[in-house]
Amino acid sequence: MTGHRSTDIASVLALSGLAIAAPALGQDAANEPQEEVIVVGARLEETIPLDLQQFGNRVEIITAAELELGGFNDLAQSLQMKVPGLYLAPKNGAFDYVGCSLQGSRCQDILWLIDGVRINNRLYNSTSPLDTVPAHMVERIEVLYGGQGIFYGTQSVAGVVNVVTRSFSDSPQGRVGLAVDGNDGVHANVDYRASSGGHQFVLYASSDEADGIQPYGDEDIQPSATDRDRGYDVAMLGFKYAYDFGASSRLTLHYQLTDAELDFARANLNHETYNARDEDIVTLKYDLQATDNIGLFIKAYSHTWDTDYTRIYNVLDDNGAITGDLRTVNDGSYWGYDDYGLTAMTRIETGGGFDFAAGYEHQRFSGSDEVLLIADKTESVDALFGQIRTNENLLANTRIALGFRHNSPSGEGEVTVGNLSLHHDFSESLYLRGSAGTSFRLPDAWQLYGNDPCCTLGNPDLEGEKSRNVNIGIGGRGGSNVNWEIVAFQRAVDDLIGVVDGMRVNTDRTVDFDGWEVNLAFELGPDWSASVNYVDTTAEAGGSSEQITDIPESTFKANLTYQSPDSPFEFVVSVVNVGNLYDSVSGGIGRVEHGGYSVVDFGGAYRFGNGSRQRIGIRLENALDEDYASSLGRSFLDADGSSYAYRNLGTPRTFHVSYGYEF
Repeated sequence: MTGHRSTDIASVLALSGLAIAAPALGQDAANEPQEEVIVVGARLEETIPLDLQQFGNRVEIITAAELELGGFNDLAQSLQMKVPGLYLAPKNGAFDYVGCSLQGSRCQDILWLIDGVRINNRLYNSTSPLDTVPAHMVERIEVLYGGQGIFYGTQSVAGVVNVVTRSFSDSPQGRVGLAVDGNDGVHANVDYRASSGGHQFVLYASSDEADGIQPYGDEDIQPSATDRDRGYDVAMLGFKYAYDFGASSRLTLHYQLTDAELDFARANLNHETYNARDEDIVTLKYDLQATDNIGLFIKAYSHTWDTDYTRIYNVLDDNGAITGDLRTVNDGSYWGYDDYGLTAMTRIETGGGFDFAAGYEHQRFSGSDEVLLIADKTESVDALFGQIRTNENLLANTRIALGFRHNSPSGEGEVTVGNLSLHHDFSESLYLRGSAGTSFRLPDAWQLYGNDPCCTLGNPDLEGEKSRNVNIGIGGRGGSNVNWEIVAFQRAVDDLIGVVDGMRVNTDRTVDFDGWEVNLAFELGPDWSASVNYVDTTAEAGGSSEQITDIPESTFKANLTYQSPDSPFEFVVSVVNVGNLYDSVSGGIGRVEHGGYSVVDFGGAYRFGNGSRQRIGIRLENALDEDYASSLGRSFLDADGSSYAYRNLGTPRTFHVSYGYEF
């Protein structure tokens, strides 16, 4: 790391000081415990996941308290250990690209959002957007399973992960935290929220930096790779403001800035390689509850993602030895995109047997890449969507929803998708839910406008991939302390984007994803709880019997938690097991299996002080020091230039300790 942002932590600590001082001004009862009052609200956009859950869609919520107890610093590791049905493997530790699969999907079939704004990479659908998202600013994580193309549009083929940042509060309150870890990591964060009259605001900031881990085994690193730690330096600042014009009308502004420098590890030649990134998200939204039965919102957003890529190699002599000279391959080469959108939606409750939701969405994006050349073109998509829903006036124990979405991209391939979902309660202890429909994934900028002579050419006439999906679950409550659900899912992706004669085209290939899942949640007593999740998946391309690469055949997750209002101690043990998992390595190396591993995390905390506002937390990451590969890659021997496969290693056993103070 170049250390060009050494003031990040100082800035966060300065904000912390302001935040701690602010609530003390004019408060005589500063030392008295305050009850936390979070304004969750019933604004239309925020209720979409819970609305969909009522009509048969599966939704999981991960809370900030769970992430704090787990001791996580970045979002990816939080999702890796906590979200059922989601396989996620950070490439080389925290704040890095990830491999992922939701109920056996491809990684590019998951839609990622921050407060409802898509953060998927517009240049490359398969590039995960989680390497600059910390866990400190998270209020909750909403995970929707199955095709969600009606309300969320492109790329929500397998589901949606929406990260909700710190919420508004009626009372002044906040938190400051500091942490260190065994990979020379230092972490600082603060958040503060307050209100005055009709005005509310939230401030959050964080800094995470570390030398990081050695990303490969000693046997996989060539002597020419002199930079042998994969580090990161990520700073984030967020501000939210809301003004209530009355009980039924609200204007909200959200701004989030991320400034990061992320090492890009290499197994040979590497003297220094990193991405220096600036990312801005701006959202302006107006909510109106026009009548008791009619609500609407209008939202505009801007998401800019700018990265300068630097790559400096060591120079070798004819015998493969380092000469001491350096070769600059990329000197701040730009790659990035701009993404703009506008959404308007209304929900109408008729008072009869049916309710309605309808809306319009416009997306516009452009991007370019100076490394893998992409023409700077602009693509836009307009969409109309709607849904009709039953309510208790029609069917007392059953909810049914039918929806459609018509998408008109500026290029080729208009597409209409639909979804039918149902939730039926047989009794208080048994239910059936399910959804069936179609979804789509539009081409990215690389597939549309790639024009690098080295590589496959883009095709502006590409159409989006289309998919059919079914997700059915039956579950309930057994006795007084067990919740259970058995899920079956099936997905088929058509019009697969492939390559013919060096150009991207829509092929006639189909990929089938079939599987099942079991979820169990136990209340083992007033203070103990446990959960178990198992997913089994078959993912095969047409005409092949081999599992698709990067999709595990099975995943297993379990969590055991102790939390008691009568004890200052709390802890959690989390286990993830990944079954058979394959990667395809170029250069004639071929298909290689690298799964079959288990990762165990331990998190714990001790709360103390007035009102238990102070907290000492620990995390023992990868407690059993499992040596596992998150993925495989190809490199070259210094001596003769021949290629070999190397393993991208997961984080080894690492101890974390943190201190937090709530005010």
